[in-house]
Amino acid sequence: MKIAIFSDNFYPELSGITDSLLLLGEQLAVNGHKIMFVAPYYSHHDYVLGKKDKQKIKLHPNIIVFRLPSFHYPNSLTGQSRVVIPFGRAIAPLKKFQPDIIHTNSPFGTGLEAWLASKFLKVPLVGTNHTPIGEFISSNFFKSVALKYFVWYYNRCLMTTAPCRSLLNEMSKFGFYRKSLMVPNPVDLENFYPIIDEQQKSQLKCHFNLTKFSILYTGRLAKEKNVDIIIKAIAKVKPIITDVSLVIAGRGRFQDSLQSLTDNLKLQNHVKFLGMVDEKNFSKLYQASDLFVIMSVAESQSLSLMQAMACGLPVIGAQARALPEYINATNGLLVAPGDVGSLAEKIIYIFNNRDKALELGRGGVSSVQAYIAVVVAKQWEKIYSDIIKTYGAKT
Repeated sequence: MKIAIFSDNFYPELSGITDSLLLLGEQLAVNGHKIMFVAPYYSHHDYVLGKKDKQKIKLHPNIIVFRLPSFHYPNSLTGQSRVVIPFGRAIAPLKKFQPDIIHTNSPFGTGLEAWLASKFLKVPLVGTNHTPIGEFISSNFFKSVALKYFVWYYNRCLMTTAPCRSLLNEMSKFGFYRKSLMVPNPVDLENFYPIIDEQQKSQLKCHFNLTKFSILYTGRLAKEKNVDIIIKAIAKVKPIITDVSLVIAGRGRFQDSLQSLTDNLKLQNHVKFLGMVDEKNFSKLYQASDLFVIMSVAESQSLSLMQAMACGLPVIGAQARALPEYINATNGLLVAPGDVGSLAEKIIYIFNNRDKALELGRGGVSSVQAYIAVVVAKQWEKIYSDIIKTYGAKT
């Protein structure tokens, strides 16, 4: 098959969507399909922010990338987001590529380009909604408007998937009627895997200067991520686990606020802000840690969570959005969103019950096997093939 994949998030933007689409595209290419990514043009500054090199992205020979003109989005959550104005610029190169199907991953700039191309070239359009848009909008009125727009857009697709069922259920309440399916994003298990050898783990701890019991959070430092809840829980845990440390890898608009909270709670010796960690050391940071915590209320899957599980870490997450769909009794613990006291209790429980921590870690490694690229690519091959056959029969 020839598959055109459109996305507003792509290399070098630091985003779970970017990573998952690259993994999916690479696996589809390995399976013999031709892939054309259509994505925004990024500036030199965006590559610098993401610590990426323009020359170092090596994609399979079956993959080509077409960049659309774009401009910087000033309120970007990643600091790298781009805005594409949909003028139909992708139609000509797409006509030359002759795709069998178009897969859109955003309802905005490139997504509208995908829809235009689908209509003009008479190629079937399938979509994936990665974004719980309502969690990013405080006003109920504008939240309703945004959800209705998402529904309008994804009703233009012959089929829509999402990494969690809650996103599809929410759209259904606002008039979404198309066929839908929950399909997870793929996880990289080549670089993310458990370290069993205690000596090797100790060496990694020394490398990152971590304490004996280290809790990890990775991702954007944004309001909806609720990293402040984790910091407040550390303040409650510290009197019981004296050498506890929280390691925060990532950046975002709330970093200054989180650092101020750390200072106010006198946790400077227990909370470490690493900023962006380069690719070479990123998986090692997981392997050096003892527990992963995520209290976000806006996850559609959480690549960070998947990476933690892949590295054999027990996980604690908020009972919100997609997290309960991926965290269960075999791999982790759930707490109510914003419940600092309950989170502190769960952290202490993991610390005091090493056998249970190891059991949950093994459960996580087992869970993520269902999300490896080769498995997810097979799911998409069937979706693409079925849509193409149905579309061909109707036309």
